[in-house]
Order: sequence, then C-alpha cells, then structure tokens
Amino acid sequence: VQLQASGGGLVQAGGSLRLSCAASGGTFSRYFMGWFRQAPGKEREFVAAITWTSSNVYYKDSVKGRFTISRDNAKNTVYLQMNSLKPEDTAVYYCAGGLVPLKYDYWGQGTLVTVSS
Repeated sequence: VQLQASGGGLVQAGGSLRLSCAASGGTFSRYFMGWFRQAPGKEREFVAAITWTSSNVYYKDSVKGRFTISRDNAKNTVYLQMNSLKPEDTAVYYCAGGLVPLKYDYWGQGTLVTVSS
C-alpha cells in the first residue's frame, strides 16, 4: 500500500488547512487510518485516527474541537481538516494505515504544515 499525503503549507495562526492522504495498491476500506506529526527536534506524535467505516474517531487532546479526521472509501482518501491552527501545530504531518487498529504498517511521506504567529 502506498500513501501520498498532500495539502500542507504556510498559514497564519487561526487559519485552516485540509490535509489529504491518497492510498493506492490495497483495499483502502479495510485499513484503520491515522495522522501523526513530528515537530522539529521532537518525537513523532499521534494526532488522529479513524476506523474502517468512520464509526469511531480518536484525537490527541490538544487538537480536539479544532481538527476533524474523515475518510472517503470510494476515493481511497483520508482527510484531516485543521481549523484554528496554532504555531505549536507546526510540524511535518504523516498519514499511516494498518489492518489492525492502532498498528500502522504503512506510512506516507509527510507534508509540512507551518503556522506563523
């Protein structure tokens, strides 16, 4: 399975971005999908995840109420809508997927999000 993340960029604090992650080479609807991020000098951290049928979603506490994860199985794509962005959201964002919940076997290449104050 190949994952291709896109949608990053430079945005002012308070702004919004929508990240996309397109999957190919597998049965996307079978994959538990997640978003992670890694800020400069820090370890990679979990941001959000979504189950196969979108019945359950999970978020890092600091993004709850601001970020929304969703998926379109017909388009083999998972999204991360990010609103009310803060400078501390600046990071490279990665999408990931796996057949087992919370176990990620496949990773995208990352897309850079920079939030200016």
